[in-house]
Amino acid sequence: MTDKSDSSRSIPKPPHPLERICPLPWEHPVSVKEAEELKRRQQEIMANPSYVEPDQDVSFIHEDALRGVRLQLDYSKAETTMNNYGIHHAIVVFGSTRLKDEKLAKVEHELVLAKLAADPANTFLKQQVRLSERQVELSRYYEVGRQLGQLVGQAGHGPQDSSLVIMTGGGPGGMEAANRGAYEVGARSVGLNITLPREQYPNPYITPGLCFQFHYFALRKLHFMKRAVALVALPGGYGTFDELFGALTLIQTRKIAPIPVVLVGESFWRDVVNFERLLDYGNIDPEDMNLFWYAETAQEAWHGIREWHRSNGTDIFDGEGRIQPRKTASLRTDPI
Repeated sequence: MTDKSDSSRSIPKPPHPLERICPLPWEHPVSVKEAEELKRRQQEIMANPSYVEPDQDVSFIHEDALRGVRLQLDYSKAETTMNNYGIHHAIVVFGSTRLKDEKLAKVEHELVLAKLAADPANTFLKQQVRLSERQVELSRYYEVGRQLGQLVGQAGHGPQDSSLVIMTGGGPGGMEAANRGAYEVGARSVGLNITLPREQYPNPYITPGLCFQFHYFALRKLHFMKRAVALVALPGGYGTFDELFGALTLIQTRKIAPIPVVLVGESFWRDVVNFERLLDYGNIDPEDMNLFWYAETAQEAWHGIREWHRSNGTDIFDGEGRIQPRKTASLRTDPI
């Protein structure tokens, strides 16, 4: 009896993964007789947007019907990249784009004073002097953000450790300060930019590869909160208020598990937001006053964040001071 598996049965040589010996029909050019007309038609077909692969067709992707796909892309790119970097936790820092380094604030103040001296009756310049004085006063909070970035950056285990990072909106001012502090100690940090009608640039201290540009504010907000183990708000305007009160609402309603919220600059925050009056009017409850606290220095904010987590049983550091992977206790920890 013959063994059919023996060498008498020839096994063909594996084909080339891309090349063929004989071209397939569609690889042949059209016949010479019909060449010009058919070639023109082929070019017309291939030039039409319908022939472009969907993921390469920008116009198609931006159609209204594809909004869901764009939302998914807005989420997935940042999520995949941060996972690849091993980012588990983030200290999220918000603050005014108008906060300035003290030296710069003083230089700009002197320039405005010089202009007013040359035109003392100019009411616009008088207003600018008052505003520049305020900017000099507030510049101390730029330094607080910078020092906080340094503290968080030094909490890891070297430049390649991304377990705990500073995360900001990626812009200038208070956001720049926090990214700058991390950069100065050799740590990675994240910036979540948003596309706006007027061109903007990310601050130069964000780690290349960890600066993302979002189309949708909603997806940007989701990424701020997804890895946040604390939120620090430097003095700011509409954008800072938007993120702050959005986070407080998530915590108040327990849509996410509580995290520490630190308002830097008690005098500023008490001046611009009267939380006590909200309580007096019955629009918040007494316990909602405990969803945040005030700090004046980076050391005070960082110490408070760590103490809050220890007392909450969610310490982000283990017994040896190493950063622990984030644990999801329930669906309520996910802001989706």
